[in-house]
Amino acid sequence: MNTRSIRFRLTVWYAGLLAALLTLFGASVYFGLGRYLEWSLKDSLAKQAQHMTSTHLADVGLTGESYVVEEIREHYAPEINSRFVRITRSDGSVMYVSGVPQDGSFDPTGLPLPTMPSEADAREVHLPQGDGEVLLYTMHFTARDGSRFVVESGAPFDQIESVLHGLLLTLGLGLPVIVALSISGGYFVMRRALEPVDALTKSAERITSRNLNERLPIVATGDELERLSVSLNSMVARLDAAFTHIRRFSADASHELRTPLTVLRGELEGIAQDPQLTKEMREMIGSALEETERLAKIVESLLVISRLDAGEARMERARLDFAELAEATVEQLSLLAEDKSISLVSDTPEPVEVEGDRARLKQVVVNLVDNAIKYTPAGGRVEVKVTREDGHALLEVKDTGGGIPAEALPHIFERFYRVDKARSRAVGGTGLGLAIVKSICAAHGGQVKVESTENKGSRFVVQLPASSYVNAAQETVEAAITKNAKQSAED
Repeated sequence: MNTRSIRFRLTVWYAGLLAALLTLFGASVYFGLGRYLEWSLKDSLAKQAQHMTSTHLADVGLTGESYVVEEIREHYAPEINSRFVRITRSDGSVMYVSGVPQDGSFDPTGLPLPTMPSEADAREVHLPQGDGEVLLYTMHFTARDGSRFVVESGAPFDQIESVLHGLLLTLGLGLPVIVALSISGGYFVMRRALEPVDALTKSAERITSRNLNERLPIVATGDELERLSVSLNSMVARLDAAFTHIRRFSADASHELRTPLTVLRGELEGIAQDPQLTKEMREMIGSALEETERLAKIVESLLVISRLDAGEARMERARLDFAELAEATVEQLSLLAEDKSISLVSDTPEPVEVEGDRARLKQVVVNLVDNAIKYTPAGGRVEVKVTREDGHALLEVKDTGGGIPAEALPHIFERFYRVDKARSRAVGGTGLGLAIVKSICAAHGGQVKVESTENKGSRFVVQLPASSYVNAAQETVEAAITKNAKQSAED
């Protein structure tokens, strides 16, 4: 997973914020419920004490204390309900105290005797030996006969703690599940929301300087994504217009320069034939003719590249054997290799058919092999190999020359780029040969790559779509051979 992606960062922020809010909510519910249950218990104990005093203890002088005690046991049953009730006389003697609850939640003997309070109050009493806590409500009461009593009503905190423990367990188990489900849902929603961005990205990656007429899909969402796609299409349209203008300018300029250069070359050749010229003048005119010829090659190369890039170059596509074409071209260039004492080897083990323009593809082989010969020292070796691999025709040109520096490899197919300008000029290079190779390969739906190490040589690989006819023919031949073999075995 890409930790720098918007999807991942939004998910992390969403998960963190959701977890923090749910934790805050759970804590608020926990403490709020604890406060509410404590207040509710206090209110229940107060009402119980007030009801006992007003209903039973008010007429204690007439009914007698034993009657009050029996009524409390009968109506309130403290032991069964896990409650504590104690009535203390003003002299400190106990009139009634409840026994140990049936559930054994607390021991009432551990509760201290009360003092005569000035007003009713509720307090928490910690039982000895860690037996828990009891919430004790205490109030003073004066009966109609003037007798004064302290009435206590209490209940253990176990019930409140049990409820809070259950809530805490629920929150502890439920919050992670809720957060996990929310994160999964949020990630799914964000992935769906960012799908148009992925579509725009993939479409943008397919657009190059050769297919600027294509456009990105318009995301009809009415939001920022739609405005972004519209803006990007407008930018691509402007780039298309700019590239078209540049190509047209290059083609027009190259075309216009061809005529004056031809005239200039003809005039220089005519002057060079004058018998009255001195030796120095002949050398100067010869040098001018060489530069004129070199300039004419540059102009012609620029015109070829411009037309190829614009798709205006006339190409006669036909099915041809690329291996045979490469082998014939290598044979024609063998004299150049012999002049430099370079071993030029061709390896074309089987026919490899492609669909393309024979003259243009021959130009690819010529440029790559010619470059390899130029930049390979005497005694070196140049290998040319044509094979088929995964439905593609591969042309490999490998040499043992000085190689190409690593920093120059990304620019090697750029126009007029030369690694060693002085050396390239000395061998007659214009810096356009590899650019032409790249343009021809692109026009045929292929590509060219280079691998090189300084002082160890270079390896250029041209990849073109192989003709499906060859594969089908080979399958037919193999099927026929298999069939004949089976028939012979049966006979």
